[in-house]
Amino acid sequence: MSRIAATFEKLKSEGKKALIPFITAGDPGKGYTLPLMHALVDAGADIIELGVPFSDPMADGPVIQRASERALANKVGLKDVLVMVAEFRKANSTTPVVLMGYANPVERMGYEAFSIAAKDAGVDGVLTVDIPPEEAGGVADVFKAHGLDPIFLLSPTTPESRVEEVVRAAGGFVYYVSLKGVTGAANLDTEEVARKIAMIRRHCALPVGVGFGIRDAQTAEAIARIADAVVVGSRIVNEIETAPESEVVNRVKYLVETLRRGVDAATK
Repeated sequence: MSRIAATFEKLKSEGKKALIPFITAGDPGKGYTLPLMHALVDAGADIIELGVPFSDPMADGPVIQRASERALANKVGLKDVLVMVAEFRKANSTTPVVLMGYANPVERMGYEAFSIAAKDAGVDGVLTVDIPPEEAGGVADVFKAHGLDPIFLLSPTTPESRVEEVVRAAGGFVYYVSLKGVTGAANLDTEEVARKIAMIRRHCALPVGVGFGIRDAQTAEAIARIADAVVVGSRIVNEIETAPESEVVNRVKYLVETLRRGVDAATK
């Protein structure tokens, strides 16, 4: 059983929901990523989503775009991210790590070579935003052959007829994007999210995570009532951007602790 599957199974047995925070590797500096990853776990993260810096992050809003720019300015690339995960694994062998990024860096390394290196580093899942299932070809199969869960996105505009196709290719969990637009958008409609999740679950046995538009304990609690996992990215990255560097880790830890309390409140 993969670390992701084991995590969701354990949470389900405890009547809990998963909290999945996102940070961009190398932001605000190369030396911050490892302390931030450990702080996320200490604050209650169940799975870490680690962004791979990319020069054209088309699905991301301005906050995460700037995080990628800072990380690239710090000379952080895909190979550096894998080294960071390997370092994290020296102290933490249980918390799943999902790499979130774009196809170009993975294609440049080669899917087979990347899969081997990622698995050796301790990566558990891969979300490549610009490789939808229709265009994945054998990519998802390569990931799965090396023990990596390929994670795909569903959106408010995904028709029911396509959900089954996406789910067939997916592993670990499916990621429902709760809003039209890019990361960091607002105006979360939880009733509409609930209706969409109910439709997805008719076709999907995998856990369903929801991201985009979750900014505080209140919205985290609302989503945790209807989803299996709550994904928070832009709000955390905004904290990293605005905090003095000496306070970044503590500020992020405090924020994630509040999000954890919101998620847990949904199941009390």
